[in-house]
Amino acid sequence: MTGSRFFSALLLLLFLEGCGGQAVQKAEPVAADTAHDEPEQVVSTEPSTPLVATTRHDRFWIPPLFASEEDEVHYYISRMADRRFIDVYGGEEHPRVWYIAAERLGQIGEPAVPMLFTLLDTHDEYELMLALYALQLATQDPRLMSQTGGDYVRLATALDEGANAENRTIALEWWGRHGWRWQ
Repeated sequence: MTGSRFFSALLLLLFLEGCGGQAVQKAEPVAADTAHDEPEQVVSTEPSTPLVATTRHDRFWIPPLFASEEDEVHYYISRMADRRFIDVYGGEEHPRVWYIAAERLGQIGEPAVPMLFTLLDTHDEYELMLALYALQLATQDPRLMSQTGGDYVRLATALDEGANAENRTIALEWWGRHGWRWQ
């Protein structure tokens, strides 16, 4: 290979490598007195690093392209198995995990319930644990509880993979009583 061709091939390879990279947005620390109208997106720069928001407000960030509540439900359902999609709160002495997808689906409430029930057949124990937890939260939506007479998915033990089998049975029994609403 001549020097010119080698140089051209090297430039092409470097160009293609540069174009194939993924853009990453880093969150800057936010001053406590700074007001935010728009939630920030916080993206981890390394796949093995947990997602850690800079403020409590950031835990509820919403990607900008949701056209409907259904889009939001689908998005968070797709993130349930992602072990990095968490936040940590409570300080260094008492750290607690905030499961962003499960908590957000729980806040959405009744519209998330049918999609959450589709996850009960997953073979991923972590995803199942979070789906069950999200169901416990979502079925406590006041709009839904007014229709179910206050009945909601009452888990034996929340956020414990060892309790998944028992909690799945509890959720399926609830669905047997109230699932007809979505059929």
